[in-house]
Amino acid sequence: MASGFFAVLDDVATLLDDVASMSKIATKKTAGILGDDLAVNAEKASGFVSKREIPVLWAITKGSLLNKLIILPIAFLLSAFLPVAVTIILILGGLYLAYEGAEKIHEFFFPHHHEALTIQKEAPSKKDILELEKEKIKSAILTDFILSVEIVIIALGTVIKEPLTTQIIVVSVVALLATVGVYGIVALIVRMDEFGVRLINLNEQENSFSDKVGRFFVNALPVVIKSLAVIGTIALLLVSGGIFVHNVPFLHDVLPNVPSILVEFAIGLVVGFVVLLLVKGIKKIFKK
Repeated sequence: MASGFFAVLDDVATLLDDVASMSKIATKKTAGILGDDLAVNAEKASGFVSKREIPVLWAITKGSLLNKLIILPIAFLLSAFLPVAVTIILILGGLYLAYEGAEKIHEFFFPHHHEALTIQKEAPSKKDILELEKEKIKSAILTDFILSVEIVIIALGTVIKEPLTTQIIVVSVVALLATVGVYGIVALIVRMDEFGVRLINLNEQENSFSDKVGRFFVNALPVVIKSLAVIGTIALLLVSGGIFVHNVPFLHDVLPNVPSILVEFAIGLVVGFVVLLLVKGIKKIFKK
């Protein structure tokens, strides 16, 4: 009886050790998506009245958790009964990520011409502000859903050959870490300027140390968000390129003497611009 109990404990310990090591691998694989997720949500959660930033971020966080509750069971069912679908979804997601990365680069060099906004004569009402807030929350949750699909599928792809129990634990851990980690960091980022203002108002002295630190945080917020956007774009192309290299057989040994990170970035960039050209061509056809 005792030996059976210790055998169970040994099995549990082995499982937890496997889960820990595989979770590290899966987290590294999804790091690129997490970087983009962080950049996107930091941008979407900023720009609100100071006292509304945290409630808005909490609403987006709850939407993100709901997204993962929807995505995870579907992903596990596909893994159990139709594992080839995981690879197909992974490649389709890679195409989307490559397209998004290429589109951001294209937008940087060739900005879209947006129609001039009409100037409102009257200040927006509280109802209008709340409606705008709801729209931004919905947009953020939709974006999170797309990115969450990729996070879950990429994490699942790293453990697809493992037993279903291991898959469920590892992918669930990564999904939870993604939500808590990303939105926790976003909360810190969007409050940087508020923290800076408090430091500036800490005393009545001019140009004190707290004033300098406070101005640093206030001025750093837009720089941090822009930097995250650049890092996220590079990460998108690296992640998508890695998906293609590891899941498309004839790309396994492309340029074997070149560092893999450069190969993956180049493949992601090329595929992204090909998809971007196709999308633009299809849009033009439909417009005609």
